[in-house]
Formats: sequence, C-alpha cells, structure tokens
Amino acid sequence: MSRPGPISAKPLSILLDDVFAEAYAKQGFAARELVTRWAQIAGPEIAAHAEPLKMQWPRPVEGQPQEPATLVLRVEGPMALEIQHSADVILERVNRFFGWNAVGSLTIRQAPLSRRSRPVRPRPPDAKTVAREAANLAAVEDDDLRAALARLGASIKRN
Repeated sequence: MSRPGPISAKPLSILLDDVFAEAYAKQGFAARELVTRWAQIAGPEIAAHAEPLKMQWPRPVEGQPQEPATLVLRVEGPMALEIQHSADVILERVNRFFGWNAVGSLTIRQAPLSRRSRPVRPRPPDAKTVAREAANLAAVEDDDLRAALARLGASIKRN
C-alpha cells in the first residue's frame, strides 16, 4: 500500500493573483501594492482618513514621454482639506514607493472609506476598583444593579 505524497497547498493569494490583478488594472493600478500597502506608503495618519480609489493615466502621445498619472483618493469629508494640504507629502511618498515620478497630481473624492478598522473595545475595569465602588453602593439592595453600577463607576473613573 502506498502512502500519499505531501500536500502541496498553495496560498489563496497566489491562486487569486490573476483575479485581483485584473480588478486593480481596471482601476489604473499597475501594482496592487499601492492599495494593499497604503498605510505603509502614505503613513498611518494619512491612511486613517484616505485611501486610493484609482489612478488616471493620460493618453500617451506618440513620440512624447509618458505624462504622470493622477491619483484619485477617497477621503472622509472633514479631512479633505487636511489631505489636500498634505498632497506634496503624499505625492513624494507614492513616487518614492514606485521609484519614479509615476504620480503628478492628486484628486480628492469625499466619501466614507470603504474599509474601516474595527473599533477597539475598552478593557473591563480591574476587580479591585469594581469592589471598591461596590462597597460605596451598599445602599443599593439589588445585587445585579449594584454590580452593574460598580462596573460603570469603575469605568468612568478609569477614563
């Protein structure tokens, strides 16, 4: 009886590489890394409020050098002015990532970001603080209510 050979499972990213490449190419992205590594390229402050939507390349003119593209960013409404003021920094970082002057200008589209980081849930208050608050609430007869008020008081005092 022969033993089966080793399992050669391929990562999902390799299997779907062509699918993603096609989708990014339709949006003008020659490399998907601009989208997938946006936080590293633009910096966490900018990436928290803006994301690349597409790159618009001008039509090439025969005999002329290729003109730089326009990077279209989706920006949260209130931060659009701040991102606009940071345009030079963003252009410098993006072009440094590409290694050549690929992007010449930015266009801003105000809209909610498509991907949001999950909100950080606050950690529960420590047991000592809750017990101290519960001792101050001895007048409350209901045990569940007293425990809930103690947790609430401890959370408020922590913040």
